[in-house]
Amino acid sequence: MRLFVTGGSGFLGRFVLSEADRRGHRVVALARSAAAASAVTAVGAKPANGDLDDPAGLARMFASSECDVLVSLASLGFGQGPGIVAAAERAGIPRAVFVSTTAVTTTLPSSSKRIRLAAEHRIRSSPLTWTILRPTMIYGAPGDRNLSRLLPVLRRAPILPVPAGDHLQQPVHVADVAAAVLAAAERPGSAGTIYDVAGPEPMTFSVLLRACAMAVASRTRLVPVPLAPVVAAARGYELVSRRPRLRAEQLRRLAEDKVFSIEAAIGDLGYAPRPFSDGIAAEARALGLAA
Repeated sequence: MRLFVTGGSGFLGRFVLSEADRRGHRVVALARSAAAASAVTAVGAKPANGDLDDPAGLARMFASSECDVLVSLASLGFGQGPGIVAAAERAGIPRAVFVSTTAVTTTLPSSSKRIRLAAEHRIRSSPLTWTILRPTMIYGAPGDRNLSRLLPVLRRAPILPVPAGDHLQQPVHVADVAAAVLAAAERPGSAGTIYDVAGPEPMTFSVLLRACAMAVASRTRLVPVPLAPVVAAARGYELVSRRPRLRAEQLRRLAEDKVFSIEAAIGDLGYAPRPFSDGIAAEARALGLAA
């Protein structure tokens, strides 16, 4: 199968490209810079120089690649989704798989939610033969934006304040998301469906923290604190940091249960996510933090 991938140099993208290469697919990946071109080449893809903000140029690249499937991993939260869809329509691509996020279900006010839902609507109303995947919080390797930051702290900090509460989480390993993306591309029967892609079972935030601590043999004392002052501190941090590594919205979402059924993905895509304890232990080893 011939795939054209956007977002291939990102965290999830590198896993998708590597797995596509392992499965014998021919892949062209959009690369906006020399560094991105080098990253996608390293995992078996042919780079194509271009920019998501140039829909006309994208359409020409899509057409010249003669791809069977567009795999769009680029975030839908930056407003480029409709342009990607328009370019795919102009190029006559027969099949497209888009990665969104379960964050679109949040009840909190969020500008990115509005942008992503508008992109999903544009996808669903297009003539493309589409599939949309919505992963939960992705973890599993160095470079994830969530637990790879937490594990080193748990390894060295004697005391760690953590938001109180037992709301449910359902994180998913990056390699399991990559497998689901390619299964959707390979299985025509998944067309016209939105799939939630999550871990095998929900867990409370305290259980998640204990699993992370066990993975790095942490002796950190976890001290529950009210969420409100932690959110306020994060807001202040955002104001003084050019590139904040933690945002208030992320913390506020800890007060929401994030539980999603994966039965449709299991039945249609052969989806089989690994237990969180196995995935986080592997991430700790990859980071050199395992016991």
